[in-house]
Amino acid sequence: MVEAPTALSVSEPRAARPRISVLVPICNVERYLAQCLDSLVAQTFADFEVICINDGSTDDSRAIIQRYLDADERFRVIDKPNSGYGASMNLGLDAARGTYVAILESDDFYEPQALQKLVAAAQENDSDVVKADFWLFWSEPAQRRELFHIVDAAQAGRTLRPLEDPAIFFRKPSIWSALYRRSLLVERGIRFLETPGASYQDAGFNFKVWASAQRATFIADPILSYRQDNEKSSVNSAAKVFCVCDEYASMEAFVNARGEDREALTGILERMKFDSYMWNYDRLSDDLREEFITRAAREFSEALAADKVDMGLFEPWAEADLRALVADPAEFDASRSKFTAPGKLNTFRHYLSLGGASLVLKVMAYKTFCHSVRRTNEQGGAA
Repeated sequence: MVEAPTALSVSEPRAARPRISVLVPICNVERYLAQCLDSLVAQTFADFEVICINDGSTDDSRAIIQRYLDADERFRVIDKPNSGYGASMNLGLDAARGTYVAILESDDFYEPQALQKLVAAAQENDSDVVKADFWLFWSEPAQRRELFHIVDAAQAGRTLRPLEDPAIFFRKPSIWSALYRRSLLVERGIRFLETPGASYQDAGFNFKVWASAQRATFIADPILSYRQDNEKSSVNSAAKVFCVCDEYASMEAFVNARGEDREALTGILERMKFDSYMWNYDRLSDDLREEFITRAAREFSEALAADKVDMGLFEPWAEADLRALVADPAEFDASRSKFTAPGKLNTFRHYLSLGGASLVLKVMAYKTFCHSVRRTNEQGGAA
């Protein structure tokens, strides 16, 4: 093991400017790191640099990085005291010199043709962003992979402005299954919020990219394996409870600083925010829920009063949940914890309590319609 860095140090780049800068944030991942970095060495596209951002690792991660620094001049390292994911990623963005930027998490790994497919699509379509599919990956008890389907048949092969299809904003951020034109990030000031740990910063970065991109290309090819064995547990830290609120405040400031598309982006942002707040709330330990749900109710009450919420973006059940939250956060808390336990009957009871039989029928009709559309898209009927 090596000591954690006590001061920032950055290794020198090679002379030539690479086509792609791959940012790899690293903190105590000795178990998975070699597989991640090996997948970069194995790329069929060679014109890239790898910037390993070592966030104060205290295990053997730094020694593993050194092996790649010694063997391949495309590898660089930033050693820094531990300060969290957002700070690491911003240092990586500052050090990047490529025409494009990619992100590879240190417990994931690329397919051999990942960078080749991404850069080919970017160049062919003059893309600000290229978004690809990925595998969910488990290594235990036996290796298995499942395609995530973040790019459906209706999107595959298309280049469009994300605002033309707002559904793009509501999908899993997965910022590591993409390639970004670096000039877009620089010119639009797209960076990461430097909140503690790794708390929702991907959501803010993802939103700012989609809000800024004029040309986003989608490819159905899975380019990496997204590890599921290293998932974190529910939130029990009071310091992180409101990180999601900080992230959305940052996104709102980003939207308000823009002259264009403010109304549309504000509606999208409030819809995203509701899903993120509910996801955060459901993961909180019991003693942290009351304070968070009270703040959430206040923020959405203010948003409704200011006409910032576009109810056309809310499914019937989401609108019912939002209105119940704002009307009585304490009752909402009791209802959600009681009726949203696993099981269709609990879901039925929850929405029956919120809106009666008419809401239940709306929910059933909407889900039937969405299932039909999804099946059509998966079969390529909407391509």
